[in-house]
Amino acid sequence: MKFGPVPIDEAEGAVLAHATAAGERRFRKAHRLSGDDVAVLKAAGVREVVAAVLSSDDLGEDAAAEKIAAGMSHRNIEVKPAATGRVNLHAETAGVFTVDARMIDAINAIDPAITIATLAQHAPVEKGQMVATVKIIPFAVAADLIGAVMKICAGGEIFAVNAYRPVRVGVIQTVLPGVKPGVFDKTLRVTEARLARFGGRLTVERRTPHEIAPVAEAATALARDNDMVVIFGASAMSDFADVVPAAIERAGGTVIRAGMPVDPGNLLVLGTLGGKRVIGAPGCARSPKENGFDWVLDRLVAGLDVTARDIAGMGVGGLLMEIPTRPQPREPLPVRAEPKVDIVLLAAGRSSRMGGPNKLLALFEGKPLVRRTAERALASKAAGTIVVTGHQRERVRLALSGLDVRLADNPDFADGLASSLKAGIARVAADAAGAMIVLGDMPGVSSKDLDSLIDAFRRSGGRAVVRAAHLGKRGNPVLLPRSLFSAVAHLEGDTGARHLVEAEGLDVIDVEIGQGASIDVDTREALEGAGGVLQD
Repeated sequence: MKFGPVPIDEAEGAVLAHATAAGERRFRKAHRLSGDDVAVLKAAGVREVVAAVLSSDDLGEDAAAEKIAAGMSHRNIEVKPAATGRVNLHAETAGVFTVDARMIDAINAIDPAITIATLAQHAPVEKGQMVATVKIIPFAVAADLIGAVMKICAGGEIFAVNAYRPVRVGVIQTVLPGVKPGVFDKTLRVTEARLARFGGRLTVERRTPHEIAPVAEAATALARDNDMVVIFGASAMSDFADVVPAAIERAGGTVIRAGMPVDPGNLLVLGTLGGKRVIGAPGCARSPKENGFDWVLDRLVAGLDVTARDIAGMGVGGLLMEIPTRPQPREPLPVRAEPKVDIVLLAAGRSSRMGGPNKLLALFEGKPLVRRTAERALASKAAGTIVVTGHQRERVRLALSGLDVRLADNPDFADGLASSLKAGIARVAADAAGAMIVLGDMPGVSSKDLDSLIDAFRRSGGRAVVRAAHLGKRGNPVLLPRSLFSAVAHLEGDTGARHLVEAEGLDVIDVEIGQGASIDVDTREALEGAGGVLQD
């Protein structure tokens, strides 16, 4: 592949490096020029373009990414369609992610044009979560480089999601004088919540004196009827011959490891009894916050072996005191907070089909359309409203004067819709569960309509895509969950939210809001028919 300025007479088949205008026509970045395209550019006076010229043995970026993804061996992972040289891979089930780091490193060392990024080894994942991405950096890559990747991929499984199993767990809690009964009850609630993440269940609890013999007897009984036994000691382990490890051995089991280099979680004990795993839980496991117990429990429930060497290797990254990094079971709260939604109002476009005037400044009932739309957003249940500006930004901002909106400037508005989406999503509040993309030129969408979408999103738990619809046909606005925000950053050109909805495979809820979902005012006739009056 050759990259750089290309004379227009030699540009047929070349891939544009930048969006290029030719009179009324605009060619997007990464567009492959046809003979007709070249003629249009020449007629507009374009003499050369910056582009990539592919040779006969090059693979285009999408084809290269797809071939790499297809050549990988993996389990419980869904491969998404290629777009802009990227293929994303998502978990088909909840579980623990494992990866062959040597294979990934070897592929990434072949050439900077080819990249693969994954989650960390043994990361817990939710169903539908992205676990890896293949990205081709340039517009094309040589076929022999892809061949080198295929040879590495042939070496075996490169990564997997090891699915959680619905395990049955028996719990032993030892008792000492002075320990309040409420401590035991809270421990059970927290443990049940932990197991619920896996679809597992706590089958039985035994309370015994904090002594070796009764703990050993209880462990033997619970191991017969359960997949796993968890022991919560009333007193923390202070020696490797203390009650919990000694009880495992008294029962005829084996202590695999006592103590772990994870804080909190140092005082964990791991053993085996009658072919079942026994965990002496550290005191911190009585809390729902992440600790070393979670690391061991996750792997065991996902069917992965945990050895003494595995635990010894958990020290790097094992300081968890101040860095909670995962969804955790929480104690029930009196009131559950509703998922927050920010509105991203797109107002950066050039109104090119109007032939000059800015449609967003047209008056509807005496107000500029963009102000009227922003006021409806502010009157909805949304937590905040971000307005993305670009074309005639100062005039648009003046029309919004006095409104409690956050402004996001998009200097690249001429590149297409994707640049405005990225600018808006970047300003969404960190605690927002989703962002509703509202087009500035849809006068028929009311605050009540926006609330209907937000209510549907909240009923989904903040996980689904919610679309406005009219007579069963999809329309706008569209509400995107936070899980799609990272994908927005990879959009290019005029690609919008619809592409993400189709590509990512999330649950989609269509909400009927009436004709407003399908009415925009792209032309003078449409605007005047909707009651608008152009101002310039």
